[in-house]
Amino acid sequence: MSLIKYIILAIIQGITEPLPISSSGHMTLFKSIFNTNMFNDLNFEIVCNFGSFLAILYLFRKDVIILIKNFLSFIFKKDKSKKNSFLYCIYIVVSTIPVIITGFLFKDMIETKLSSLYFLGIAFLITAICLFSVRNIKGNKDDNEITLKDAIIIGLFEAIAIMPGISRSGAVLVACLMCKFKKDTALKYTFILYFPVSLGAMVLGMKDLISSPNTISLLMPYSLGAIIAGIITYFSYQWLASWVKKGKLQYFSIYCFLLALFIFIYFR
Repeated sequence: MSLIKYIILAIIQGITEPLPISSSGHMTLFKSIFNTNMFNDLNFEIVCNFGSFLAILYLFRKDVIILIKNFLSFIFKKDKSKKNSFLYCIYIVVSTIPVIITGFLFKDMIETKLSSLYFLGIAFLITAICLFSVRNIKGNKDDNEITLKDAIIIGLFEAIAIMPGISRSGAVLVACLMCKFKKDTALKYTFILYFPVSLGAMVLGMKDLISSPNTISLLMPYSLGAIIAGIITYFSYQWLASWVKKGKLQYFSIYCFLLALFIFIYFR
């Protein structure tokens, strides 16, 4: 039974991490529906996040390698032809700053004041409305046309996603589309921006993971969970990318709306 619960958690993580439907919101909802603490292993969540991180890193490995090489070439070799990649990396940093500040200042308050199921329903409803509002937007900006203003707007949207039930990928994707990015450009920026935030969260949680007396005894379910989460995240992203490129974000919107409706009725 213990192994089954870890497999369930890994599957939920893998499916919901890339999709614009809030993985943390689904964890909260599952805990409430089944009235259980089986999903309260934060160390296991860190491990599953690492699996998802590796899957997305694999998907964008070529983009990441090119950005790093071009960034270093611009800095150390003064190669002006790499300026666009340099600026792209700077904009990723700029977009990351608001969520760092918000998390540092308000994370505890948000988790205590806005952790109710009622707010979770509101959050899913907000996500539904935002996704539906950008369903028909057709942008024309590619990677080289991203501006500092775009980076700031996207960063502010990502900071909002610190609230329970607001999807990080959904908030960033909506912001990118509002800034008139092409769909491919929006997807790339959304998940390149995922790396610093996810990496930071894993580093902060690593101390607890290493110091936990249960880590060694749970090595097998933890390893299995990371593998399952990574594999499912890989395919879940493919699904997201296909639907975004086909202009089908409204289906995620409908799902979040129905989920919000379910919460308001079931937990009234």
